[in-house]
Amino acid sequence: MKLLLHPTYFPSIAQCVAIAKAEDLVFEKHDNFQKQTYRNRTYIYGANGKLQLSIPIIHSHKNRQLYKDVKISNSEKWQQIHWKSLEAAYRTSPFFEYYEDEFIPLFEKRHEFIYDFNLKCFEVVCDCLQLDMDITYTESYQTKHDDLTDFRSLVNARKEPNFNFENYRQVFFDKCGYIDNLSIIDLLFNEGTNALTYLENQELPTHV
Repeated sequence: MKLLLHPTYFPSIAQCVAIAKAEDLVFEKHDNFQKQTYRNRTYIYGANGKLQLSIPIIHSHKNRQLYKDVKISNSEKWQQIHWKSLEAAYRTSPFFEYYEDEFIPLFEKRHEFIYDFNLKCFEVVCDCLQLDMDITYTESYQTKHDDLTDFRSLVNARKEPNFNFENYRQVFFDKCGYIDNLSIIDLLFNEGTNALTYLENQELPTHV
């Protein structure tokens, strides 16, 4: 299938399940930025349960701002905070050291636009998954694409369906139980080279 998605900050497992089943990937490039979405947030498994990591952005005075034009607020030390959070959450996971050097550069170099940064995150994720994707971009915004499988709704971080993905090992499972549909980072650090096979074996609900 030819899949339509929004690029996000270290995509959720649901997004990656869709990507793993796609033949080609089209990223939306002409949508408006919306709050409370995975465009600038991701969820990991911290010592006390589900932990949100959010990239601070510079809000425009305009009522609407194109996602691709939204700038990151680098006045805050968000990269340092996020990396320390990832270390605290996954340092003891089976594959943290295996992938660590792939992720560190994302948190050392300043980035101006969140859309571009999310694409770099996606490149790193694909490298770790050993997933070779043919990526193109929309040329204009359309509410409906008859020739594409539209999973843009997976960008919404609120009111998600129950995905009920197969359980895999998680660092703090014994403390807080299993948490579904976290960032792909959680799957990579815990399952490593088995992550792509896991994604290919999962199913998305008919309506998302």
